[in-house]
Amino acid sequence: MVKDMTQGSPAKLILNFAVPLILGNLFQQFYSLVDTIIVGKFLGVDQLAAVGATGSINFLIIGFCMGICNGFAIPIAQKFGAKDESGLRRFVANSAWLGIIFSVVMTALTVALCRQILVWMKTPANILEDSYIYIIIIFAGIPVTILYNLTSAVIRSMGDSKTPVYFLTLSAALNIALDLFCILALHMGVAGAAVATVISQGVSGVACLVYMLKKYEILKMQPGEKKARPELMLRLAVMGVPMGLQYSVTAIGSVVLQTAVNTLGSLAVASVTASGKISMIFCCPFDALGATMATFAGQNMGAGKPDRIRKGLKDAGAIGSVYAVIAFGILFFAGKYVALLFVDASETVILDNVSLMLTINSAFYIPLAFVNIVRFLIQGLGFSGLAIFSGASEMIARALAGFLLVPAFGFPAVCFANPLAWVAADLFLFPAYFLLMRRVEDYLSGKRAHL
Repeated sequence: MVKDMTQGSPAKLILNFAVPLILGNLFQQFYSLVDTIIVGKFLGVDQLAAVGATGSINFLIIGFCMGICNGFAIPIAQKFGAKDESGLRRFVANSAWLGIIFSVVMTALTVALCRQILVWMKTPANILEDSYIYIIIIFAGIPVTILYNLTSAVIRSMGDSKTPVYFLTLSAALNIALDLFCILALHMGVAGAAVATVISQGVSGVACLVYMLKKYEILKMQPGEKKARPELMLRLAVMGVPMGLQYSVTAIGSVVLQTAVNTLGSLAVASVTASGKISMIFCCPFDALGATMATFAGQNMGAGKPDRIRKGLKDAGAIGSVYAVIAFGILFFAGKYVALLFVDASETVILDNVSLMLTINSAFYIPLAFVNIVRFLIQGLGFSGLAIFSGASEMIARALAGFLLVPAFGFPAVCFANPLAWVAADLFLFPAYFLLMRRVEDYLSGKRAHL
C-alpha cells in the first residue's frame, strides 16, 4: 500500500516506515550472516578469511549498484509527493531501461577485473583462490542485485516499506537451505555460499517485480509512458550515479584499509570479517533510518514542505541516538560471545580482536546514525552530487588509517578507522545540510529562481 508522507506526525511516519526496513535489512544481513557462519564453522578459518577479504571490493561494486538504484527512486518520490502520476510512471520506465544498461556494463567489467583487484589488494596467497571464486560469482549476479534494489526502491519511493520485506523473508529462508545444500551436500566450498546468495536475491527481485506490476494501480503504464526518453534517463543518471559513486568512493577507503589488514595476516582478516558481520546486523536501524529519510525528504520536497523536513531530521536523530546507546551496551558486554557464532572458543586471538573492534565501533554509533540520516535526507532533496563529498571524507579517513595508523599500531588502529570516517563525514554533512535547507526554503518561497 502506498503511503503519503507529506501529512501527519513525522516521528510516527518515520518509525512506521523504518521498522519494516529494519526487518528487511536484518533479513538481508541474516542470509549474509548465515553464509559467514556456515563457512567459518564447516569450512574453516582460512575460508572465512577468504570470504571476508572480498568484503571491501564487494561493497565497492555492489554498493555502487545499490546507490544508483536508490538515486533513481528520488525523482519518483518527488513526483509522488507532487501528485504527478504520469511523470512518476515515466521515471519508473526509464529507471528500468537504465537498470538494464548498468547491469550489462557492470557485470562485464567486474567479472573481467576481479582477480587482478584481489592481487592489487595483497590478498594473502593462502586465501586468494577462494576469494576469487567467491567474488566472481557474486559479481556475475549483479543483474539480480540491481533488479531487487531497483524494484524495492521504487516501491519504497511511494511510501510502501513493507512489501519488499515479505519477499526478503522468503529469500532468507531459501538462502539458508541453499547454503547448507551447496556446502554440506554438494561440497562446493565458498562457491556454494556465493551461489546461494545470488539465487536467493534473484528470487526476491523477481518476486518484487511481479508483485509491483500486478498490484500497484499507479504503475499501470499508459501509451507512450514506457518509451525510453533521453532527458529523463539523464536526470535519473544525475541522481543515481552520484549516489552510486558515494558508496564507491566510501568503499575505496575500505579497500585501502582492507589491504592494510591483509598485511596483518589471515587471523586479522578473519577478525575483521566476523566483527564486520556482527556490526552490519546492529547497524541495520541506521541504514533503515537513512532510506526512510530519502523517501520522507523526497516526498516533502515535491510537496513544498521544508518545515516537515527539518522536523523529520530532529525526530530521526532522536530515534537513532536512543538506539545507538542501546546497541553500545549490548556489544560492550556481549560482543565476544556473539563472535562464537563464527569461530570456536579455542580461537582466542580472533575473539579478543572482535570484542575490541565491536566496542570501539559501537561507541561511535551516534555519529554513524547522523551520517545516514543527514546524507540520505540531502539526497532526497535532490542534491545527490554532494553525497560524493561525504563519501570522500570517509574515504580519506579510512585511507589514512590504512596507510599510516595500521602499520604503526596494528589491529587496534583498524578498530578506529570506521569511527574516524563517520566523524569526518559528519563534519561535512551538517554544514551542507544547513546551507541546502536555506536554499530550498528560498526557492520554495520564490526568493530563488532555481536551486
